[in-house]
Amino acid sequence: MNQPRASRISRKSGPINSWLDKLPLNGWQRKLLIYAGIPLVIIFVLYLVADDIVMPMVTRHGEEFDLPSFEGKTLVEAKLDLDDLNLAYDVASEEYSPGVPKGVILSQFPISGTKVKSGRVIKFVLSLGQKNVPIPQLGGLSVRQAMLDLETAGLELGEIAWAFSDTLPERVVVFSYPPAGTEISLGSTVNLMVNRGRASTFTYMPKVIGLPITEAVKRLEDKHLKVGITTTRTDENYLPETVLEQSEPEGTELDVGTEIDLVISTTE
Repeated sequence: MNQPRASRISRKSGPINSWLDKLPLNGWQRKLLIYAGIPLVIIFVLYLVADDIVMPMVTRHGEEFDLPSFEGKTLVEAKLDLDDLNLAYDVASEEYSPGVPKGVILSQFPISGTKVKSGRVIKFVLSLGQKNVPIPQLGGLSVRQAMLDLETAGLELGEIAWAFSDTLPERVVVFSYPPAGTEISLGSTVNLMVNRGRASTFTYMPKVIGLPITEAVKRLEDKHLKVGITTTRTDENYLPETVLEQSEPEGTELDVGTEIDLVISTTE
């Protein structure tokens, strides 16, 4: 006797039977689900793989480190450290910097402490060292004009000495030392030799601002000048007994023995 066989229709629905079974075997719904669903599943799996495996490999997630400081190092020294860290560099610009030797790194971008990854390009600003400028031609000029020309060139007036000659123009600069055309560091002082004729009863006011009073008095005496009235002013930015003001500006032509009034710092 033939055993009864369960047909597709007679099967009871249960956990094992999916709702897919309810669709006609050759129906368009089943075909649409297969052709559309399978690619979606593949795309979803690829997304998970890319998000969890590929992207961390590309971005090297977790491999960031703190960028050290390269400021104050030469480019050769910095390159050794950069090679060890697998970093590259680029010189963004160069600037004159007083007191910093040529080729030393002044600044960097990114700054030290920034999180970076291997292969990052670090930009440097390098020092060109101290800028040198030529001394202008000062011979034949008045002291005041010579001071203006020195200031324009980025230099300062140093000491003034006197020559006594009736064969040269009176009250003009005979020469400078170092001589004109010499290249010296920006901000350096230039000394002047000035002709006063056969005899001189004149002198020039030196700069005493910023000097201790004892040194200021000596400098005035060297120029045959005297200390006049001294007053005090509270100024905690300077050490006590530092000259804050002088009654005559630097380079002024004065009679020998002229009294110079001074303002002296005090902390009280």
